[in-house]
Amino acid sequence: MSTTVIQHVLNRLRDIGVRHVFGVPGDYAFPVNDAISQHPDIQWIGSCNELNAGYSADGYARVHGVGAVSTTYGVGELSAINAIAGAYTDHLPVFHLVGMPKMPVQAHHSVVHHTLGNGEFDLFLKMSDAVVCASAIMTPQNVASETERLIAAAAYHRRPVYMAFPADLAEMPVVGSAQPIPAPASDPAQLDAAVRAVADMLGRAESACALPGVLAARSGLGPELQRFLDATGMPFATMMADKGVLNEEQPGYCGMYDGKLMNEGVRRFVEGSDVVVLVGALMHDFNSGAFTANLDPGRTIDIRHHHVSVDGMTYQSVEMKDLLVALTEKLPRKQWPHIEARVTRMAPAGGSGGDSITAENLYPRWENFLKPDDILVAETGTVSMGLAFAQLPSGATFHNQTLWGSIGWATPAAVGAAVAAQDDRRVVLITGEGSHQLTAQEISQFGRYGLRPVVFVLNNHGYLIERLLCKHPDIAYNDLANWRYSELPKALGCEDWFTARVSTLAELDQAMDAAAKAGTGCYIEVMTDTYTAPPLANQLHDNIESLYSA
Repeated sequence: MSTTVIQHVLNRLRDIGVRHVFGVPGDYAFPVNDAISQHPDIQWIGSCNELNAGYSADGYARVHGVGAVSTTYGVGELSAINAIAGAYTDHLPVFHLVGMPKMPVQAHHSVVHHTLGNGEFDLFLKMSDAVVCASAIMTPQNVASETERLIAAAAYHRRPVYMAFPADLAEMPVVGSAQPIPAPASDPAQLDAAVRAVADMLGRAESACALPGVLAARSGLGPELQRFLDATGMPFATMMADKGVLNEEQPGYCGMYDGKLMNEGVRRFVEGSDVVVLVGALMHDFNSGAFTANLDPGRTIDIRHHHVSVDGMTYQSVEMKDLLVALTEKLPRKQWPHIEARVTRMAPAGGSGGDSITAENLYPRWENFLKPDDILVAETGTVSMGLAFAQLPSGATFHNQTLWGSIGWATPAAVGAAVAAQDDRRVVLITGEGSHQLTAQEISQFGRYGLRPVVFVLNNHGYLIERLLCKHPDIAYNDLANWRYSELPKALGCEDWFTARVSTLAELDQAMDAAAKAGTGCYIEVMTDTYTAPPLANQLHDNIESLYSA
């Protein structure tokens, strides 16, 4: 039997690692939905809505390296586009599979449902172009070559791609074939020149510090990056979006660098180094301590996916992996000075018994709760600002949508991460209740698919980060409807979960101990005062002008 257009695409997605597709069915997408459900190596994971499906594909890609989401035309794909934009900013290769009306319907400019009623059928593809690195309408004649082009684009840019399937063409047999497109190699002359420039700059330096970034992790280059640091003996710090890229328990780790806002000792060490080596790190507002970071471009080596900048000179067509391998082989190990006092752990978890839960005693407890290989998903807002300064155990990873910052992302992203990890690693989701209200229904998928996360919902009676950043903290738009959060899991089908609502340290400690031992999913609602916030959130409140400057 001939392979159909959609079957061919799914086979190639399977070849590059996709084992699950998140989505919501729709009539124009039925051929896509059917093919996914019938594929022997790919499982359909239903989501409560398309936005959540996109967020779940994002979380899946963070753990698994690549993700996929399926939506129907118009109403479905536009619901997902916010999540696709987030995946774009975080350099996640997510394949967006969109079912379209049949070609005769499009050719006749028919007025049909899920359209704007104007007979134009390419509008939504054009809308998506800004948040994907490549797109195509798949036909029997082009599917072989276009699939390879889009796979290559997603791998090269580490960004989402858009694949549209007219309902009639999706089930037609493939015409022709195509070979996978090889990954580009570095230009030998540019690579050699870049290696010499980096070696010369570091050779003249008496001190150096690396800032490893999330772009290296997205390319799966954590091992190469670690070998580079091991070979050179160079110490390193990380910034907020890059947390957990490397093992934080190793002696070369200095702590979190956040400009002038936090960890003054780390700031002095990083900014005082003769050379700072950025490896896939981006200097946006939250990575730069609200633009208070002060890195001299003349003393900075900036290594990106496909180029490197050294002392004002940019070397193009230099692949990050090739450069790291070459530098590891060439650079001698030096006795680089290290920071005098590492800033890697929070203060001890104080308080006991009937004490109220505050930021000062909560975040250290969360730090202590983490165990090796955990997947920590931290929601945008004050939660991530506190957890960014926790030390991760060996093998644990930290996930936050630092740059795009779409509240509600974390809950469905944790679903995707849990699907990717299955029972191999524990997923810990920590979210504020304001963000949770946007996407809380996705808790149902944990129960539906037998996943067992530990979920903490921080209930501080409203949007705390907005209260800290706006002119009128107690204004009505920062308030929320009161939910009985700890009752949600049972209502959403997680019948056997451990749940608790805690408002004292004794209750919190007891619940966390039970969660650590439970063999089920766990959901703990943590009650705090309205304004108890971690230090970084308070620092942003005090540095609002800097945060919103260029």
